[in-house]
Amino acid sequence: MVDPSTLARLRFGRNDPCARFDGDRFWYATVTAAGPATVALAPDGAPAEAWGPGAAELLARVPGLVGELDDPSGFVPHHGVLATAVRRRGVPRLARTGSVVDALVQAVLGQKVTTVQAERSWRGLVGRHGSPAPGPNPSLRVPPTAAALGSLSYVAFHPLEVERRRAEVIIGATRRAERLEALAAVTPTEAERVLRSLPGVGPWTSASVRLTALGDADAVLVGDLHLPGVVCSVLAGEEAGGDERMLELLEPYRGHRARVVRLIMEGGLAPARRAPRARIRSIARW
Repeated sequence: MVDPSTLARLRFGRNDPCARFDGDRFWYATVTAAGPATVALAPDGAPAEAWGPGAAELLARVPGLVGELDDPSGFVPHHGVLATAVRRRGVPRLARTGSVVDALVQAVLGQKVTTVQAERSWRGLVGRHGSPAPGPNPSLRVPPTAAALGSLSYVAFHPLEVERRRAEVIIGATRRAERLEALAAVTPTEAERVLRSLPGVGPWTSASVRLTALGDADAVLVGDLHLPGVVCSVLAGEEAGGDERMLELLEPYRGHRARVVRLIMEGGLAPARRAPRARIRSIARW
């Protein structure tokens, strides 16, 4: 059965042109090794349906999309606030898309900008350089292929509010697409090593990719603007905290640190944001 909350954990943005709930079905479109594909999942246990040249490959990813490949065994909530959340909501399962290049492009678009700006850039990128998704849902689009992105000039990203630095990170990474997509079959440690070897990919970007594409239950967004303060507040009652303190508090949960963060963020435990939101910056000033 499709659990909408599990699918939501894939961190698809608002109005994502490649993934959405439409009525009682969840639709997801991407590019596989065999070509573009669309899959539709129903919450009533009906078999998944897929269209396009990559339909068979995308159907094989369905267990990951619905969180069935995640193993939450061994997770023990050492903090009372987490134990209460588990009793109320259960232990969250982490889903995965298996689409490493898509996740990397979205993560790079999210570097040092607001979520709103990153999502707008992604929609623009898919709208300009993607294509209509195969299947019966006319509102869905397939992301640009790695070959298409790798052939672009950095100037092509400027209308999408993406400056030269991030554009060149995306262009360079997509030229290594075959190596990146192979990360879906390796250990999180090896995936981290390969991702961090790419120019412009730091710990935040790597963790974001591993969490979304690979379902890495231990990925922590080090370098995030708000996450350390949230974790420190919930687990220690501290009003401020940085990455070092966050990692210290999460250490007892090694192997499940991403699961703890999901539990905090989805269990209504996160404090209200009091700091000002990050300013939306124009690339004209970069």
